[in-house]
Amino acid sequence: MSSKAEKLLSLAGISYEGATAESLRNLFRKVLNTGMHGLGFSAYEEGQKPGEIITEKQIRRRLEIIQPYTKWVRSFSCTEGNELIPKIAKELGMNTLVGAWLGDDDKINQQEVENLIKVSKEGYVDIAAVGNEVMLRGDLTEDDLIAFINRVKQAIPGIPVGYVDAYYEFEVKPRITAVCDVVLANCYPYWEGCHIDYSLLYMKEMYNKAIRAANGKPVIISETGWPSQGTNFGAAMPSDENFMKYFINTQKWSMEEDIKVFYFSSFDESWKVGAEGDVGAYWGIWDKDEKLKY
Repeated sequence: MSSKAEKLLSLAGISYEGATAESLRNLFRKVLNTGMHGLGFSAYEEGQKPGEIITEKQIRRRLEIIQPYTKWVRSFSCTEGNELIPKIAKELGMNTLVGAWLGDDDKINQQEVENLIKVSKEGYVDIAAVGNEVMLRGDLTEDDLIAFINRVKQAIPGIPVGYVDAYYEFEVKPRITAVCDVVLANCYPYWEGCHIDYSLLYMKEMYNKAIRAANGKPVIISETGWPSQGTNFGAAMPSDENFMKYFINTQKWSMEEDIKVFYFSSFDESWKVGAEGDVGAYWGIWDKDEKLKY
């Protein structure tokens, strides 16, 4: 093999040529047991969806399942019981990336931000995320979002504050990037129709675009993942095999290059089919019944 071909292979990830289903599962388990930087956390049980109250009991049970495998946990909201996640995660020895979910309802937005500030002041937040893909959805204006970010920054000095969105939004929204202490970039080769064989290479390019946009600020991959079932999206095919390959490649890159990655997600969530189609229910490392998939 030429040195150029070898370099491209290392950039694209591990070669899985000749790998059996059993050997892939064994490698997946080995990588999972090694541990990961961070994991997006879902507390919703089967039959639940955002808008319903989650309990301390179910949060604790699910955090205890993932605790042996991750240093950090990412939560997405600070209302409807989600504000309990950071405290319980801290009790279990995990670091926290805590989000306030912002949308088009100002009353909810105000409550989310107030609760994020409160749990931060109580010592349960290591990084605060004000909003998730708000620009992508078009729920708020740039000025509105910047005002929320600045409000949180002023209230909790000493805690890094950022905003989560697709990696390219930080290029096209430099004013938002400028007010963030940390750039929290979602990188999904799947949602851009990328074939699994090129997905790691593609994610690296997404990450590098966020690095360039961040202009010296730290960049964290706040979400990335691959669905295990569902309908193809362009050349991106959901399957157990591709799920495992993507997870292994991502964690290997994260460890070797010290890239901070929050993998998405911990548990399958059936409610997500409404927004994402059939693949929405199958992003978890554990299934909807809290059983490890592989």
